[in-house]
Amino acid sequence: MRYILLIYDDESSRAGVSHDDRHEMDQAYERFANELAERGAMRGGDELASTTSATTVRERGGELLVTDGPFAETKEQLGGYFIVDVDDLDTAIELAKKIPAVHGGSIEIRPIVEG
Repeated sequence: MRYILLIYDDESSRAGVSHDDRHEMDQAYERFANELAERGAMRGGDELASTTSATTVRERGGELLVTDGPFAETKEQLGGYFIVDVDDLDTAIELAKKIPAVHGGSIEIRPIVEG
């Protein structure tokens, strides 16, 4: 079964991170991606650009609105994702626990609808 592991974190907390700490975090994500690949579970994943680069499209009252930035103000922003193919939700949860952002952020696990 395929799941998407959505990585939420406070992107403003990354602004003050030192180069060395950012490098260490990048390495932790690389180790996690390598583990997924070794298990044959990796189906995709990427870091997303900051929400300041986002554009939101919505319709309200019959009017199409295009605005800069995310739709809602939240404390945590979607910062990236992994798509995994594993046997069950329990395995997806075990993998989500290993994503570095779980320490201070959150990981949302959602099944991908198979068509």
